[in-house]
Amino acid sequence: MKGKTHAGIGVLTFIAICNSISARLNFSGLIIVTIASLLPDIDHPKSIINRYILPFRNKSTKTVFYTCVGIVFLWYSFLHNGESYLQSLGITFVLIAISSHRKGLTHSLTGLILFSFIAGYTGNIYNIDNVIYYFMLGYGLHLVCDMGTNRGIPLFYPFRNKNFKLPITFRTNSKVGNIIEEFIMILGLLYVVYQLPSIIYR
Repeated sequence: MKGKTHAGIGVLTFIAICNSISARLNFSGLIIVTIASLLPDIDHPKSIINRYILPFRNKSTKTVFYTCVGIVFLWYSFLHNGESYLQSLGITFVLIAISSHRKGLTHSLTGLILFSFIAGYTGNIYNIDNVIYYFMLGYGLHLVCDMGTNRGIPLFYPFRNKNFKLPITFRTNSKVGNIIEEFIMILGLLYVVYQLPSIIYR
């Protein structure tokens, strides 16, 4: 599934939840959900996030870059008495470096838990409420959506490498798949245009 579709579904779901609980739109929550919706694809060198991070969008650059980032965090953790969140970040970035798209950490429940822990810890440091819930919403929706594609995802990686799918799937980047994604985006946009004013001005 395309990155813009993941982001759109995350935003749509967040707005729908705000509407259902009669809450005013939280823009920091909206940003967190959007980023989290895109984050699982960080294992792909040409993903939306990596377009703005990697100097060259290829597998070798991704591997070298995230390995170096991981080593920096692990070294910084060593210098600061083994801070657990720094260790988690370091290990996570190294795993991202060696993961192929949809074949490793980022498209699994393990990745969801690790990234959510880091996001929640960061939210506590900067006193941002409910970060972990916003993050889990966006990240979890990405995993569910990718389970709706023909490739599925390694949901229980690294304990099992089997890819899990929903009962009904479609092939990404196919004619049918593109139509489905465009249809979802159009419906979502219409819903947002209809509901957004009432949510913002509550």
